[in-house]
Amino acid sequence: MSVATQRFGQTTALSQLLLGATLGFGMTFWDAFLALTIGAVLLNVIAVAVGVIGQREGLSTAILTRWTGFGHAGSAMLGLIIALSCTGWFGVQTGLAGVALADVSGVLPAPVWSLVFGIVVTVIAAYGVRWMAWTAYVAVPAFLLLLLWLVLTNVNDIGATLSSPAPGPSIGMMTAVTLVTGSFIVGAAIAPDMTRFNRNEWDVVKQTVVGITAGEWVISLAGVVIAHGLGTTDIMGVVSSSSGWIGALVVVTAVLKINDWNLYSASLGLVNFFDAVFAVRVSRAQVTVMVGCAGSFLAAAGIVHQFSHFLVLLGVVFPPVTGIMLAEYYVVRRWRNEIISTRPLVPRSAPSWVPATVVIWPAAAVLGELSPFGQSSVNSLVLAFALYVSAGRLDLLRMRTRRATNRKVVGEASAA
Repeated sequence: MSVATQRFGQTTALSQLLLGATLGFGMTFWDAFLALTIGAVLLNVIAVAVGVIGQREGLSTAILTRWTGFGHAGSAMLGLIIALSCTGWFGVQTGLAGVALADVSGVLPAPVWSLVFGIVVTVIAAYGVRWMAWTAYVAVPAFLLLLLWLVLTNVNDIGATLSSPAPGPSIGMMTAVTLVTGSFIVGAAIAPDMTRFNRNEWDVVKQTVVGITAGEWVISLAGVVIAHGLGTTDIMGVVSSSSGWIGALVVVTAVLKINDWNLYSASLGLVNFFDAVFAVRVSRAQVTVMVGCAGSFLAAAGIVHQFSHFLVLLGVVFPPVTGIMLAEYYVVRRWRNEIISTRPLVPRSAPSWVPATVVIWPAAAVLGELSPFGQSSVNSLVLAFALYVSAGRLDLLRMRTRRATNRKVVGEASAA
């Protein structure tokens, strides 16, 4: 229940409301429902498949990749990318919450509120998953109640809304499904960060299916209803026009329950990076404090908004990672026996780097992004899977030396 609540909290975000409004503006309610359902099925398949690996091995995404096709070097690069991406989004959303609080309080400027909010989230993430779970227990129900209030006060006739035509230009079903899958595929890709706390594989399936599906249905469909009822996709305009603190609390509760995980995943990525590159053991809690303070100051200064396009670009690299992990763990299995045979400990060493992966990873990301059909994230994931399996069949997955594993660092990242 703890993990399921937090997974649901990740999908109950303002971005999902915006997604729903986009679909609702160009589709009927039931067509949007079908697109959300198909997209949720695809996301569930990906998240469950990679999440089971995390549950079985009890390792975070960045560390797990050492034995799923990337080696120490690839794992270090991925850890740094996770840290940059999650810290950046932490700063962006912290700044959003700061603006909302400043607008309704009229006491302090937005940069000060951003700093205060960021420090609060940093403390929660530094104390770990137990504090984050209690945060989700409070923030998720609060956000749902506030969202219900938002819908009821802005849409007069929900029954008529469900049968009304789309108020804007039509959106095709394939386009809609690709929008849905693209909205959360990065969250699905780093599922092991969360599922390593599950007790068994069935728990992974339950919390993933309930969390993702309910998130897509409840939150995105609320956006669909608002778009139909008001004829707009401007969700932030609707939220900000809501009376006083209600609108601000919608933003704060939406940001709070996902921003602690942004910070937590960033700290895990950096712990792995320092170990893989410098063989230095650093405390996850201390890294969390440093990253959280940095992200909060960047949010207060408004700098992070200048890097939004860069953050979106970083998101392109995650789907191929998932494709390679799935191909290695379930099909090729070149290093799978190593990690299985030493459970619950990790192997004493891992490949330093795998040349074939160095080529497959960026190639799949670029080709998937440039593909004229489908959704770029899904395309790159499937392409990376196919290329890695082909490389395995052709015996091209040859590592370059091995490197000893710092089990203390891996153990800390696993139990944090």
